Amino acid sequence: MAGKNVVIAGASGAVGVEFMNVLEKMNFPMASLRLLATKRSAGKKLQFRGEEITIEEMTPASFKGADIALFSAGSSVSKEYEKHTLSAGCVMIDNSSAFRMREGTPLVVPEVNPADAKKHSGTIANPNCSTIIMLMGVYPLHRKYPVKRLVVSTYQAASGAGWAAMEELKDSTRAVLDNKPFTPQKMPYPYGFNLFSHNTAIDPQGYNEEEIKMVKETKKILGTEKISISPTCIRVPILRAHAESINIEFEGSAPSEDEARKLFADFPGVRVVDDRSKNHFPMPLEASGEWDCLVGRIRKDISQPDKGLNVFIAGDQLLKGAALNAVQIAALL
Repeated sequence: MAGKNVVIAGASGAVGVEFMNVLEKMNFPMASLRLLATKRSAGKKLQFRGEEITIEEMTPASFKGADIALFSAGSSVSKEYEKHTLSAGCVMIDNSSAFRMREGTPLVVPEVNPADAKKHSGTIANPNCSTIIMLMGVYPLHRKYPVKRLVVSTYQAASGAGWAAMEELKDSTRAVLDNKPFTPQKMPYPYGFNLFSHNTAIDPQGYNEEEIKMVKETKKILGTEKISISPTCIRVPILRAHAESINIEFEGSAPSEDEARKLFADFPGVRVVDDRSKNHFPMPLEASGEWDCLVGRIRKDISQPDKGLNVFIAGDQLLKGAALNAVQIAALL
């Protein structure tokens, strides 16, 4: 591939840093890389391929001459800068929720619906981290055994809310251990040794925004309204990498456990961790920093063994749940 002029918007954030790490590790072909952030972060220097790159303040003119812009700066910033990005002839790959459900904007997981990336009109949306990780634990089976219903419970790490939440988890944990009072700033409740419903607004039906994203985004990515999805999203005191327990009901007969393991093992981006003898299954600690999602606890649903299967998956929210998926989209282009 010819080298591309790449811009990272939100370069100083947790996902922005991982954009750089993935681009370097993937040896993505680049003619140039520019780093953009707010005025507060402008002037800071970050390492890339052995050289220092200075972060610039993002302005409407920042995208002139760029081919690809990787955005992780929040929905409001993405909405504000989309027109400037596209008018510069630059493709926007956006990690926020701003455009995910907009008609005509592709929502892409490269292992699942790569062809959709080519249908863009300038903007491609990166799905929610929980949706991506769930699909990596469902789609390898769904291709051969169509899924009827999913019941999913998430165990979401602090990394999903950025650096500030990760630091707050550390501080909150220290406070509990030291028997000191702690007032949360980023999260609604003390995070150390605690868990709570995902910190997004609750709708009249009692579902939070994260749960509704999983429902709507999954149907858009798979191109079907037939799959029923019942999610429960929970924040847990883990620094990095989300985990999900997924109960899968199939339209017809469920695959055997051995066939499910093979389908997962043959699927790119998935690694089977399913050792019953050692009680060794996917863990956030082992998924952290990994490009693959770890899948295990593969077992028949004993309430309906002919139709159902249970799996457990762990994936790095900052990588496959965000930066890696976005760079993979860029590679598709």
